[in-house]
Amino acid sequence: MAVNKSLFLVEHDKNGVYHAFREDVLNGLKQSPKAIPARWLYDETGSQIFEDITELPEYYPTRAERQILVDRSKELSQLIRSNGAVVEFGSGSSLKTPLLLSFLQPSVYVPIDISGDYLRSSALKLSSQFPGIPIYPVEADFLRKVELPEQVVEYSKLGFFPGSTIGNMVAGSAVDLLRSMRETLGDASQLLIGMDMIKDPKILIAAYDDKAGITAKFNLNVINRINRELNGNLPIENFRHEARWNNDYARIEMHLVAKESLQFSVSGEVFTIAKGESLHTENSHKYNERTANILLQAGGWTPSHRWLDNQNLFSLILADATIPRSAP
Repeated sequence: MAVNKSLFLVEHDKNGVYHAFREDVLNGLKQSPKAIPARWLYDETGSQIFEDITELPEYYPTRAERQILVDRSKELSQLIRSNGAVVEFGSGSSLKTPLLLSFLQPSVYVPIDISGDYLRSSALKLSSQFPGIPIYPVEADFLRKVELPEQVVEYSKLGFFPGSTIGNMVAGSAVDLLRSMRETLGDASQLLIGMDMIKDPKILIAAYDDKAGITAKFNLNVINRINRELNGNLPIENFRHEARWNNDYARIEMHLVAKESLQFSVSGEVFTIAKGESLHTENSHKYNERTANILLQAGGWTPSHRWLDNQNLFSLILADATIPRSAP
């Protein structure tokens, strides 16, 4: 088996609960409006549900990004430095990561994810597909600089961040993440990143509130996680999923709206929520070429190539680590 022992960089309590999860949930429930960071939607169950979302007819980003990877594979293999390490921020998608590994054939693959169980499961699947590529899973919060395994230090590095996950963050947090990626990957590295495009809000709403209710199930799962891991007693049946387009910020927002006024507890602390009030669980910012370039440059990356799918719905961008300059 080509999967090497996972590197653990995430702090848990004695019950295996992430300290950061408890802190983020409790702080988010105390603020107004209430909010929970989107990264906590992706426990093992949430990650599996999200894989189902990617196959929905309404959810175009995965198909569009996959099309770009297929259609541009030759061009990408020529532009990306060969014989290096692919470092993926987030566990490998069953649809996109194999495509990249197939045409790049890197010397080593390093998936980084905060959900350890899903990380190892994904790594094992990829190992069976690519037995000749050593895989070094790293369980870590990639919102901060990650110390990569010593076995990959010598290689040139390509960061892979597909799926427009960068859109889950407000501008300041997105820039911080891009800077931490730059620090993790080092000089002379490259970044291949997916960014979703601004488009008709009707298309966007449908993609985040599908007819089958899979996205609703994904969103509501965070309540199950809070109840299970943080000793919460939120009545999941009294919340409903809602997707909203916020034109001022060019983003889709996901909310869990209370159907009635409620009192509940989490980790021994008591909270209330009014009827119609929501827990804001996710943003998905959309970009045009100019705003995407500005975001990347602010984060320490210089865009070099940009591709769109056939319907101009989604973009995949290749960027180089910016060399620091003392003046413009």
